[in-house]
Amino acid sequence: MTAIDMTLGDRLTLKQLNNAIQNGFSPIVEVESMDGIYKVRFHHANGVSDLCDAQGRVSTFLGTGEIRDALGQLGLTHGVLTFADQCGDEMIGVQGRAITPDEMLTYGTRIAFR
Repeated sequence: MTAIDMTLGDRLTLKQLNNAIQNGFSPIVEVESMDGIYKVRFHHANGVSDLCDAQGRVSTFLGTGEIRDALGQLGLTHGVLTFADQCGDEMIGVQGRAITPDEMLTYGTRIAFR
């Protein structure tokens, strides 16, 4: 674990993220799709941090292009696209259970930022 991981809170602005990356921060980037709206999470040794704006509100996006551009400019190359609604389909009789955050990252779709 790097020293920067210990100082991160549960929310990060792009400016804080850039500073952390410059100091050795290398997170697993999760882009979570929530029925057409996306949010970004950073998984690191000390927990999980959401991307937020300067006022501390979690940032949401209407597409992945803006996310790709912002994170690619900071030097991040890839992430994992996950879906908040991954579960069974009761309409066709498929049993389901909510999957864990670890399962979402494991079975998500790898995406590129640059």
